[in-house]
Amino acid sequence: MIKKSNILITGGAGYIGSHIAEKLEKTKSKVIIYDNLITGYRRLINKRAIFIKGDIKNKKLLSNTIKKYNINTVIHLAAYLNVSEAEKHKKKYIVNNINGTLNLIKCCSVSSVKYFIFSSSCSVYGNINGAVNEKKIPNPQGHYAYTKFKSENIIKKYSKKFKYKYAILRYFNVAGASSSGKIGEIQRSYGHLIKNLAIQSLKKKPIISIFGNDYNTKDGTCIRDYIHVSDLADIHLKSLNYIYTKPSLLLNCGYGKGYSVLDIVNLFKKMNKNTIVNYAKRRPGDVSQVYADTKKSIKLLKWRPKYNNLKLILKSAFKWEKKIKKS
Repeated sequence: MIKKSNILITGGAGYIGSHIAEKLEKTKSKVIIYDNLITGYRRLINKRAIFIKGDIKNKKLLSNTIKKYNINTVIHLAAYLNVSEAEKHKKKYIVNNINGTLNLIKCCSVSSVKYFIFSSSCSVYGNINGAVNEKKIPNPQGHYAYTKFKSENIIKKYSKKFKYKYAILRYFNVAGASSSGKIGEIQRSYGHLIKNLAIQSLKKKPIISIFGNDYNTKDGTCIRDYIHVSDLADIHLKSLNYIYTKPSLLLNCGYGKGYSVLDIVNLFKKMNKNTIVNYAKRRPGDVSQVYADTKKSIKLLKWRPKYNNLKLILKSAFKWEKKIKKS
């Protein structure tokens, strides 16, 4: 069980942060959400949490928040996430994702922070054939992946100096919505496949765009490992429990199965008969395939997913989309 902690979640008003906060509210911890609301949403902020509107680039506010609430645990999710945008606006991503992480780490230097969880990305691996495990040397291909890789190195570098333990969690593709029905993905601009399918599911004649059909994969479309957001949130809590008593951790967060974009679109077509599929050019920064080797998470965390079902993931995303359309 999570011991009583004062936990700061940067980016806690976002899609993943709100799911983590929902899980943490069942513990005895005090949750402080720190978010600038550029890509986060007030409606996703957990009602039992303390909310601070702030930017990770604001070192003074960050430092004051950590001291005021005697934070001992940080879950760092705040980042710009659009892979295509990162290629066009590289400086913006360096300033926010890399410098913002360094800011946060330095604010932890003279504080009671002892545990630090970081949301990284499977994109740090680059192109992979078959399942990838955590021993693989990172080879980031896109600029977004580069910012995550550099942030990982900053967290590792300062951990001994500032005496905190860390869990670096490399997310694979996150999808779905909470079974509570209260929270899900709102942001449309990231180009996430399942979010796009959810938007189209509400239309009489859905139109789906597939970006690239000339990748070196079984059907020419990208292959990804999709993990339900509630299972991902559970990994954060289990990782925190782990580093309370054991060493720092680097972990893949996926299910260990790769689905092509066309696999998922074909499943969607069975659910929505009038679907039109268009093929477009590859998006900059996309790798052809990556999916997780999950042996480490199963062995160390004794983690067992609860929502490992693609239809369930799709249906939860569609149900959420219907709800926010009405509201």
